[in-house]
Amino acid sequence: MTEKEFSEISLTLGLTFGIGYMLFIVYKLAEESKAGRFGMMVLFVGLGLGIFGFAAKYFVKLYLASQLG
Repeated sequence: MTEKEFSEISLTLGLTFGIGYMLFIVYKLAEESKAGRFGMMVLFVGLGLGIFGFAAKYFVKLYLASQLG
């Protein structure tokens, strides 16, 4: 296994765990602060936009690699 392969696998697994942990933290934060349905939705939409941005970066990178390579 090369360093590049190890880095890609580690990044994928680490981010999956990190995103799952952030979901748990945001849920507990919303629950403890009694944010209600709207407040919880706002918190999860904000987190979801961050996750979407990271995923979009991956697909843009794939697209550019296919166009340039």
